[in-house]
Amino acid sequence: MNAIVKKAWGYRHIVLVVLWLLYIINYFDRLAVLTFLPFIQKDLNLTPVELGQLASVFFFAYSLAQVTAGFLADKFGPKRIMNIAIIVFTLVTALTGAVKSFGQFLALRIGLGLGEGHHFAPACRTINNWFPIAERGRSVSFFATSWAVAPAIVPVLITSISFYFFDGSWRPVFYLLAIPGLIGIWALWYFITNTPKEMLEKGRLSQEEYAHIMDANSASSVEEQASAEKKADKKSNRIFLQDGYFYVYTVLLFCQCAVYWGTTTWLTTFLVQQHGLNLKEMGFFASAPYIVAFFAMMLGGWLMDKVMHRMKPVALIAYIGCIPVLYLLGSVEKGQTGLLLLMLLLAGFFVNLNFGTIYAYIQKRYPTEVVGGATGLANGIGQMGSFVSPLVAGYLVVVQADGSQDFSRVFLFFSLTAAVAAVCAMILKESKVKAAETGVREEAEQAV
Repeated sequence: MNAIVKKAWGYRHIVLVVLWLLYIINYFDRLAVLTFLPFIQKDLNLTPVELGQLASVFFFAYSLAQVTAGFLADKFGPKRIMNIAIIVFTLVTALTGAVKSFGQFLALRIGLGLGEGHHFAPACRTINNWFPIAERGRSVSFFATSWAVAPAIVPVLITSISFYFFDGSWRPVFYLLAIPGLIGIWALWYFITNTPKEMLEKGRLSQEEYAHIMDANSASSVEEQASAEKKADKKSNRIFLQDGYFYVYTVLLFCQCAVYWGTTTWLTTFLVQQHGLNLKEMGFFASAPYIVAFFAMMLGGWLMDKVMHRMKPVALIAYIGCIPVLYLLGSVEKGQTGLLLLMLLLAGFFVNLNFGTIYAYIQKRYPTEVVGGATGLANGIGQMGSFVSPLVAGYLVVVQADGSQDFSRVFLFFSLTAAVAAVCAMILKESKVKAAETGVREEAEQAV
C-alpha cells in the first residue's frame, strides 16, 4: 500500500508543480501587455494595424526561439536554458513600464519573445525526463493548465492593482512584475534538476520513486538515453524530419496557436472597443474563458490517458466545437452581456480542450533522445500561427464612423482556422514511429 502511495505522489510531482508555477510567471509577463493593450493603444496613439504588429512581432521572435530552445535543451540541459529565459523575460517586462514610443515597444516585444520562447521546450523536456510514458498525457495536460490559470487570474489581478493602487495607470504594474520573476529564478535553482538521477544523488528523491520512473519507461533510463544521444549522430533527428505526419502535426499546432493567441491577443480590445466595457468589467470578462479552460485542459488529458488513449478524438471534439462558437462570439451585439459571457465560456472550453494533449503527441510518437529537438521545431513552426493570427486580425478589424470597432470578421477568421485544424486532426497518425517509416531509427541504434 505504501509503495502505491509513493508511486501516486512523489518528488516528480513537486518538479511538475514548480514548472507549472514558472510558466504562470512566464504568462504573467506576456498577458500583462495584452490585458492593457487597449489602454496602451490610447496612450501611444496606435492604430489597430500597429497594435496587431506589436502583438505579432512577439510571436515571431517567440517562434524562432522555440527552434533553438529545443536543441539547446538537448545539448546543455533544460534547466540552464530555462534559467537564462526567465532572467531575460523578467528584465524586459520591467523595462516595458518605461516604454514611450512604438519603436521602443517593438524592440521590447522582440526581446520578450526571445526570452519567453526559450522556456517552453526545456520545460517539456524536463517533464519527459521526470515522468513515465503512461503519466505524460496527464502531466503535460496539467502543465498546460498554466496557460489557462494565468489568463484566468492575470486580467482581474493586474487591472485591480492598476485601478486601486495606481489610479488606473498600467506602467507601475510592469515594474511590480519583476518580483515574481526573481522568485521564479530561485525556485528553478532549488527545486529542479535535469534528470531524476541528479536529484537522487542529492538525497531528495527516493530510490523507490526513481525505480518507478525508470522501470515504467520500458526503454532504457533517461540517463542511458542521454548517453546514447551523445554517441548517435545527427541522423537521429531524421526520425521526425522524415515523418510526414510530423508536418501534419505542425500545421495542426499552427492552427491551434493561431486560434488561441489570436483570441487571447484581441480579447481585451474586443471587449473594450466593441462592447464598451470599462477597466474593471473588462478584467472580469477577459478572465472568464480561462476559468473554464483549466477544467477543459484537465478533461482533455484524462480523456487521452484513460478513455480514448489517443489525441485525435479529443482534437476533433475541440476543433469542431470551436467552429460555431467562435463565429457566434464575434456576432454578439453590444449590451447582450449574458450571451457574451456564455459564448466566452464556451470558447474557453473548446479552444483549450486539446491544448494539453496536443503537446503529448511528440512524446508518445518519437524516441526520448529527439523529444527536445522535435518539440522545439514543431512549436517553432506552430507558433508562427501566433505571429500570423494577430497580424491578420489587425487588418480585419473594421473601424466604424463613430470610432468604435467591429470584430465580427476577426472571429470568422478564427472559426475558419479551427476548421483547418479539424481536417489535420483527421489525417494525423499517432502510433509510435517505426524504423520502416523513416529508415533511420535502426541507423541511430546501430551507431550506439
